[in-house]
Amino acid sequence: MAEVRTLTGAALGAVLDDVARLRIAVFRDWPYLYDGSLDHERGYIATYRDSPRVIVVGAFDGARVVGVATGTPMEDHADDFAAAFAGTGLALNEIFYCAESVLMTECRGQGLGHRFFDLREDHARALGRRHVAFCSVLRPADHPQRPEGARSNDAFWRGRGYAPLDGVLARFKWKDIGQQAQTEKSLQFWHRAL
Repeated sequence: MAEVRTLTGAALGAVLDDVARLRIAVFRDWPYLYDGSLDHERGYIATYRDSPRVIVVGAFDGARVVGVATGTPMEDHADDFAAAFAGTGLALNEIFYCAESVLMTECRGQGLGHRFFDLREDHARALGRRHVAFCSVLRPADHPQRPEGARSNDAFWRGRGYAPLDGVLARFKWKDIGQQAQTEKSLQFWHRAL
């Protein structure tokens, strides 16, 4: 089983490129199909390194980064998510946002996903947050790049007490593998009270 530890400051900086490469590799797969670049990912991860209220959890097989999970106060993403949460009755400053969980395929099914959520939820409580949310990309069932036998993480998330927030969607653009330009994607928010 991989060793799990929280990464901050210099510890995160030391593995920043490894985390960037891991995100590119995992998000390249279904359902994200993300055609990412190392430069973009370095910049994205650096924002976590420089924020005192963020949590970054790494899973290591020896020195190799095999998984990472991040989280941040939701108001840090107010520009992106305020409109989505309008009318929900949930205040952004009471929500902790679990931004991503990425784990190499060969390391799945060993309890690391639960450990990632446990540590982020503990961090959210320490910050006085009352709710946790994350979002997951929506893809049509007949998407041409959907692999045979693809399954979602819905059962895992529901088992942890999360449920989709009806009509609460984020919208982001990225370039899918095999495409020439970025296209907008819808992402469904999931939520649970702490």
